[in-house]
Amino acid sequence: MLALATLVDTGSVDTPVYDIGLSRAVGTTTVSAGPHDLVLAEGIFAAEVIGDLRERGLLAGAYCVHHHRVLTFVWRLLRDLSERRKPPWTLVRRGLALMRDEPRVVARQESLGAVSARAQDLERLLSALSTLAR
Repeated sequence: MLALATLVDTGSVDTPVYDIGLSRAVGTTTVSAGPHDLVLAEGIFAAEVIGDLRERGLLAGAYCVHHHRVLTFVWRLLRDLSERRKPPWTLVRRGLALMRDEPRVVARQESLGAVSARAQDLERLLSALSTLAR
């Protein structure tokens, strides 16, 4: 959350670069944003900062974007296999566990303040927010 606040306040922030195959940070990169840019935070832990961002006035919206969990499993597996993130059977076992757990994950995101949505439904909303920010 501190990194997002720094990005909004100063226009740039250094963030870690994480290597999934190594399961650790392997460096840093600088993220920059202009005064009228929308900043999208994504990932499994993004919802953890919804409350703090809302309190600081830094939150335009919070969404848990997801697809049918079988589709997510297939896309994740194809991506992870193509990037050789872990051994194939590890990826299959992990993917099946994540697929089974997805309804609980979505419910948790919603309990933290995210609105459940499909990507195509958010495109118009984000485009409108972007226009308003300019």
